[in-house]
Amino acid sequence: MTRVKRGTLSVKKRRKILKYTKGYRWGRKSKVRAAHEALIHAWTHAFQGRKQKKRDYRRLWTTKINAAVRLEGMKYSTFIKALKDKDIQLDRKILADLAEHEPATFKALLKSLS
Repeated sequence: MTRVKRGTLSVKKRRKILKYTKGYRWGRKSKVRAAHEALIHAWTHAFQGRKQKKRDYRRLWTTKINAAVRLEGMKYSTFIKALKDKDIQLDRKILADLAEHEPATFKALLKSLS
């Protein structure tokens, strides 16, 4: 059987790892073993962060809606219940945007629920 030289593939693999860790601090940008370890952790946190971002935005929207609704003397929970009862299908992102940037429209929405 003929001999297979794998030097080029190994070098490509190492270069690819080091390309991903460009900009990291200390030896994690230049030493392959440290770079590989750093990437494993970084990608794990990145995956978790993408999931967490969705939770954080939903909490922010809820807070914005709650603040706007309380100015009009209503609770957040009763507001959401009233929306569901009237079959108004606006999601929290849109409601928060209305509360922040279009307060007159948001007040009109609240009046229609009362």
